[in-house]
Amino acid sequence: MKRKTFLKSSLLAATSAGALLSSCNADGNATQSTNAPNINTSKKYNWKMVTTWPPNFPVLGEAANLLAEWVKTMSNGRLNIKVYGGGELVPPLEAFGTVSDGTAEMGSGAAYYWVGKSPAAQFFAAVPFGMNAQQLTSWMLAGGGYDLWKEVYAKFNVVPFLGGNTGVQMGGWFNREINSVADLKGLKMRIPGIAGKVLEKAGGAAVLLPGGEIYTSLERGVIDACEWIGPYHDYKMGFHKIAKYYYTPGWHEPGTQLEFFANKAAYDALPKDLQEIVYTASLRCQAWMLAEFDMQNSLYLDKLEQEGKVQFKQFPKAVLNQLRTYTDEALQELVGADPLAKKVYDSFSNYVKRVSKWTNLTEKAFYNDLQV
Repeated sequence: MKRKTFLKSSLLAATSAGALLSSCNADGNATQSTNAPNINTSKKYNWKMVTTWPPNFPVLGEAANLLAEWVKTMSNGRLNIKVYGGGELVPPLEAFGTVSDGTAEMGSGAAYYWVGKSPAAQFFAAVPFGMNAQQLTSWMLAGGGYDLWKEVYAKFNVVPFLGGNTGVQMGGWFNREINSVADLKGLKMRIPGIAGKVLEKAGGAAVLLPGGEIYTSLERGVIDACEWIGPYHDYKMGFHKIAKYYYTPGWHEPGTQLEFFANKAAYDALPKDLQEIVYTASLRCQAWMLAEFDMQNSLYLDKLEQEGKVQFKQFPKAVLNQLRTYTDEALQELVGADPLAKKVYDSFSNYVKRVSKWTNLTEKAFYNDLQV
């Protein structure tokens, strides 16, 4: 855009803002509009939210509680959401189906848990070697990703909302060193989504478990390794007590997007202002969660290092290169079998190429050369 055109568009925006302000009365209050919505402020809505997280689970469950609190406050008590942790009302991995059939009005989880319902859903949680939190949020809100997400969930009578992002995760907990891809053969690992298919290509076995079942499964040998999120949660879950090696980087989940989702009929029945309140509260959760994880993970990284019981390891470059190759193969198989997944993948991959050019020029250079 040329400079004069840019400045002209800015002037028009300022003029429009001035016109809006001029519609206020002398006290600064907006004058009544004949097009204002007719809102019944006495009617109350009571919703149930089912989650895949244990009750009041740090950060993830807290985000669900915060959303309910913020919605209640912003709606002045007109919309009340009661949060149920995984297992309190329905099993954790049945949250999506429970909202889809209308038994509960809202849910909280991660889209890769619903791969059995739609393979395309995985792109809205995490793609190995894909986008980080900032890039994924950009694709969602500015690059068309959110519209595709709504399209994928529409067939299930569900409306998705951004529900927080973990940021780049750790690579997982192991009781044997991973020096080559051969060390992944026969490994039973808790790992979800597309990454699970990648592990299987490396000769391992992917196991999908909700968070509340990971520790006991690792302790009893049901699985040999696991990944969860990062130092804060992993310490609280006690993985450092039963696993020796803690690997980085989290190739499998470079910026995992979490979600809220609402039954479409219930959401459509809300007045427009309450719909906007739900959406706005979800965006507040999006910002809060990433900030909270960055703070807590940095604190608990120090704690793990100071206690000295864990050996921090990096995946060898050769291992990561082979996992990237397997990821490309898994993605091609996925999109080749599902037209909707291909539609989402095309948007996702095109955005990765576009945004990575900018990120490499700026943030990557900053992290590599400038940050202490």
